[in-house]
Amino acid sequence: MPHATGDAHHQGMPSTVQIERHDARTAPLDVRLAGAHLRAAAYAVSFPEDPPMIPEADAEDLRHVTPGEDVQLFLARDERGEPVGWATLGYSTEQNLHIAFADVLVHPDHTRRGVGRALAAAVLDAARAEGRRTITVWTGSRRPAGEAFARALGAEPALPMISNELRLDALDAALLARWTARPDSEPYRLHHFTRIPEAYLERTAQVMMVMNTAPKGDLDMDDWTITPEMIRAWEDSVAAAGEQRHLMAVEHLPTGELVAYTEVFWSPQRAPLVYQGATAVRPDHRGRGLGKWLKASMLQHVRAHCPGAARVRTGNADVNAAMLGINHALGFAPFMTRTEWQGDVQALTERLHALGATPSHRQPEQPARPAR
Repeated sequence: MPHATGDAHHQGMPSTVQIERHDARTAPLDVRLAGAHLRAAAYAVSFPEDPPMIPEADAEDLRHVTPGEDVQLFLARDERGEPVGWATLGYSTEQNLHIAFADVLVHPDHTRRGVGRALAAAVLDAARAEGRRTITVWTGSRRPAGEAFARALGAEPALPMISNELRLDALDAALLARWTARPDSEPYRLHHFTRIPEAYLERTAQVMMVMNTAPKGDLDMDDWTITPEMIRAWEDSVAAAGEQRHLMAVEHLPTGELVAYTEVFWSPQRAPLVYQGATAVRPDHRGRGLGKWLKASMLQHVRAHCPGAARVRTGNADVNAAMLGINHALGFAPFMTRTEWQGDVQALTERLHALGATPSHRQPEQPARPAR
């Protein structure tokens, strides 16, 4: 998800800010590693209790771009050529052509020097060049400067969210047993996948699109179409980062449809922390305990097959009462708040110019897309 950190008040630009732009597919390893180390440094400040990020794995993951999407990388260097800030801009080339997703961060030792504003200006220039009128970014309460930065630029909070966390040693085994007990005669079967079999690939794409029914708040976003090619690309990206994706899906036996699914992401190198991904149930199959069955079964699987896992972290829109109810019953407790911000590209650009955000020097830009 997009993320913003930065300075909220203008205190003068540094003597030199160099902004490099690269296509994610072709960016040199040293650029990707520089960005990954910056991300790791910012993450360590926001989440000191978490296992540290692994820059080498993150750098490898950066070059994996989903088919039908483009990702641009922006590296800010100071006058000595040292990396001080990082940004990404991602967007689909096939759907939701009006919107782009940004991520802007500044090294914790270089905030309040205009680096964030210089990066934001470069990102907005690129978004406008791609014909995007709307840009989104997310912030979290673990880094309050990010929210102040978004407000200072004139972005609007579009979707408030909450992240909850569960300690696996506090799980209620009896509750899990009740939620996973199913009648023998019911028309459902539970599957577990790490890599989706070909026979289930199209059906998995179909059930993943149920996430279009999740709350969008005020986000100016159309429904997304998921394809088998996208799923394969996501699987390759997860593997490149040294992670495992565990997906459980419920098949409706009379029709063969997959009608519900949940997924988690876990890295043996960062074993204590498990990230809960999407959970969705088709509207015509809700009210039958499928969400509880999936979530409880997945937690049992994590405890049995993810050695060293201690905490599961998830995020939901504030208004998603059904999923929040399941999570709270399992023992998830509030960890932080998050906000999806949205802004008009032209209006944000004008606001940045008013703040004096034009970088004093910009290196010649790399091609936005690989040569075809």
